[in-house]
Amino acid sequence: MKKIQSLLLLLSFISISFAQVLDPVKWTFEKESLGNNEYNLVFNANIDDGWYVYSQFLDPDGPIPTSFTYEKNSGVTILGKISENGDKVKEGFDKLFEMNIKKFGHGAKFIQKVKVLDGASIAGYLEFMTCDDEKCLPPEYVEFSFDFKNSPAKETLKEAEDVKSELKKAAENTKALVSENNKETNEFSETEQEDILPVETKSSGVLDPVKWKLNTTVLEGNKALLTYTANLEKGWSIYSQDLENLDGPVPTSFSFDKNENVKWVEGSLKETSEHTYEGFDKMFEMNIKKFKESVMFTKEIDITKKEGVLKGYLEFMSCDDEKCLPPAFVDYEIDLATLKTKIGDELSVNNLNEKEEVVNDLTKNLLLKDVDLENPISQCGEVRATVTQEKKSFWIVFLMGLGGGLIALMTPCVFPMIPLTVSFFTKGSQGKKGLVNAFLYGFFIILVYVLLSVPFHILDGLDPNILNNISTNVWLNLLFFAIFIFFAFSFFGFYEIELPSSFADKSSKAEGAGGILGIFFMAVTLAIVSFSCTGPILGMLIGSLASSGGAGAWQLTAGMAGFGVAFALPFTVFAAFPKFLNALPSSGGWMNTVKVVLGFIEIALALKFLSNADLVKNWGFLRYEVFIGLWIIIFAGLALYFFGKIKFPHDSPIHKLSKARIILGTITSAFVIYLFTAFMYNEDSKTFQSLSLLSGLAPPAGYSFIHENHCPQNFACFHDYDEALEYAIKVDKPLLLDFTGHACVNCRKVEETIWNQPQIHKIIDENYVLVSLYVDEAVDLPKEDQITVFYNGKDRKLRTVGNKWAFMEYANFNQASQPYYVLLSNDGKLLNNPIGYSSNSDYVDQYEEFLKCGIKANESLK
Repeated sequence: MKKIQSLLLLLSFISISFAQVLDPVKWTFEKESLGNNEYNLVFNANIDDGWYVYSQFLDPDGPIPTSFTYEKNSGVTILGKISENGDKVKEGFDKLFEMNIKKFGHGAKFIQKVKVLDGASIAGYLEFMTCDDEKCLPPEYVEFSFDFKNSPAKETLKEAEDVKSELKKAAENTKALVSENNKETNEFSETEQEDILPVETKSSGVLDPVKWKLNTTVLEGNKALLTYTANLEKGWSIYSQDLENLDGPVPTSFSFDKNENVKWVEGSLKETSEHTYEGFDKMFEMNIKKFKESVMFTKEIDITKKEGVLKGYLEFMSCDDEKCLPPAFVDYEIDLATLKTKIGDELSVNNLNEKEEVVNDLTKNLLLKDVDLENPISQCGEVRATVTQEKKSFWIVFLMGLGGGLIALMTPCVFPMIPLTVSFFTKGSQGKKGLVNAFLYGFFIILVYVLLSVPFHILDGLDPNILNNISTNVWLNLLFFAIFIFFAFSFFGFYEIELPSSFADKSSKAEGAGGILGIFFMAVTLAIVSFSCTGPILGMLIGSLASSGGAGAWQLTAGMAGFGVAFALPFTVFAAFPKFLNALPSSGGWMNTVKVVLGFIEIALALKFLSNADLVKNWGFLRYEVFIGLWIIIFAGLALYFFGKIKFPHDSPIHKLSKARIILGTITSAFVIYLFTAFMYNEDSKTFQSLSLLSGLAPPAGYSFIHENHCPQNFACFHDYDEALEYAIKVDKPLLLDFTGHACVNCRKVEETIWNQPQIHKIIDENYVLVSLYVDEAVDLPKEDQITVFYNGKDRKLRTVGNKWAFMEYANFNQASQPYYVLLSNDGKLLNNPIGYSSNSDYVDQYEEFLKCGIKANESLK
């Protein structure tokens, strides 16, 4: 195994030398003939400035000592111990390891005396560790070999006594160098090896950014699933097994010792990570595939005889954005009788329990062994979201925040503060200084709101799917419902929502600091005193993103930035052009009207969260008819408010309806009439006519008291994979896996705006068996099926039906978002690249092509 390791090391160093790999030590080897078949084997280390290698004789709690291992050979006799000396020897207390050590800088020489028979050879490997004054690289192995069949011209014949004389002279030179080094620094003192006392080390500073874990899962019969999980420190990456360019980074690879008790399933290990990055890499200047944070590699084995130990090793290379570490090797072993594992120094046990006879049909059916994401039957469909699409989603969220900020400006908590604040900057400091201060004030307003998204980044780091989980969590949805209702009645004027006055007092006092710090606290004070109006709007923004299920922390940051930009805009613009202040409308009752309108909208949106909880728990009280009916009541009330028939506590008397109120009242009344059309019967779907404007907000039209339909668009669908597979085999059709959710907004959009298209509906109905798997289905699994599985870097217990389908989606397709559509043949093969939701205008055409491609791929299998 060591031969393979060292060969791979050599090749990897050659191929990635341009990528800033840290390789500060170069080894050369030579032999010196002493006569009478005796030789000196000389190991030379050429060391870059600032780096060191270590003596063979060190305390075991310190750095890895340099060591030499020889392969057994009856023709070679090792004579004595290896001697060592170097150009710059430092011996004594080392700050990095906090103990006494001996190390060599610039150059080191290790000499081993051997006696060999004619024609013999000797091979082996050396291990060493190298450090500078701040960090250490992982230990490395270097292979060596000496052939004594033909004595090369460079070999020098010497008598044994001459060699002894030279060794003695080298030792004296070493002492002289140590003495010279002691003059340069008091950190080291000349010490004999046996006088060094071990000191407890606190931190070695070794760069070790990747931790590996090995788990096993028992499958049916004698099969088992091996799961290798790499957890990476922030900023570091490891690389895919399948890298096309051999001149790039070293791919991750797995090697297994031959074992007659194990039968292998062909092919590479399956790679699964939520943090996969594929494309052009600036450091290597080529297209690569790499993983960050965590990645799983899985492989199925068939244990033909449950005895013995399966051994092997894995090789990987890790890099950050500036440097790469040399490839590292990790040994592992698996007890075939108990499936207990050891990887490196870490012990673990099989994922289910230690009983040999454990077979779980649930796990067996959830892991689709014939699915190969990298090699579907046909290469069509959407492989993954593009950078352009990601940027587009950020801009959409930014614009949502921008709209929220503009609305907040028109509330009575904010609008009157614009001229007051601007006058402070224009009068308090004239000219360029006033402009600079005003722009700083605007910048700090944006910063304050961006900082509000920081907690979501912390949550996102703990669980990358936190916002997706929020969208399906019953109790969090109920909490959002209560908060939105609370905000709405605040907007109606029944009470004010304010942060504790101590916050504003402390912030106002901090304004007296003056300069940039004072301006910053002015921005903080503005955010605090305006919270009664901005808080509900921010809550609406955060809640809307959370309920979408597809947002992440950076989307929230984009939304907060948009809100801050809109909020800061008038303060900076009017400070730069104070004459424009005269164009602002005067404060008045219209601002309270804005608040009341927002109150109605908050109540309408609150019902979305209540609907999510009702759908997930299947309580059945907020079905389609009730939801639409409540929206009709809410917006009819808003129309009456515009027409002056309803008043709230802070409303001014209305003597005459303004044109704006008449227009808005008319538009709202038209919307109420539109809502009534939702009760029209749809012959195609055999239920109510769903409204495109409410797609994703209202419950599915089939979630009804009167015209209940458990499948969208009146499809004959299944909600269990095993039942669907059995039926697909019977009718000889492929499957359309629909990973969906009761609370999934985009899922409803596809069902109600894409699947209702005649051409799409016909293809699905005639050619596929539809199986809709709800990842938020809250029905408990039977106790025997509530197993613990290891995925996404953690041990997770499958408690509900939704947990089961979420695991199936992640384990097989490396996805945790919905909707997600997969086409499978009825013998379990992936027909083409799966596809997710897209807001592109040509998504109908893309979806149609996706379905047609699956049909052709399925026909090719026959």
